[in-house]
Amino acid sequence: MRYLFKYQGLTLIWALIIFILCTVKLGGVSNSHLFFAGFDKLVHCGLFFVLTALMSSGVIRANTRHNLTPLQQFLSFLIPVAFGGIIEILQAYIFTWRSGEWADLFADTVGASMAMFCVVLTIWSQKYEKQS
Repeated sequence: MRYLFKYQGLTLIWALIIFILCTVKLGGVSNSHLFFAGFDKLVHCGLFFVLTALMSSGVIRANTRHNLTPLQQFLSFLIPVAFGGIIEILQAYIFTWRSGEWADLFADTVGASMAMFCVVLTIWSQKYEKQS
């Protein structure tokens, strides 16, 4: 079990930061003139992009071949999305001062998808470069 978390320290810290940001009372911040419509979704997308990239990086560093199998790719995508879903459920039923929204979960999924695309593309390009 310890081996699984050996390279996931930054991932766990980032997940804790996301959890705190998504559960704290923000008051009237969402009504501030400093933020544009949809800013919240952009933040969700960025937070989960970084979370997925960190998780994938940890899995790659743990592998001796410095690669991701299809199962590892799927899990590196699914775990952050599931984490986002859990946060949205908690916001809807436990942290009632926040609102759980499907649009937030969609933004989380888009961020995770973008990160996995970048990770897979980078691995592919490095493999292609070595073959040339």
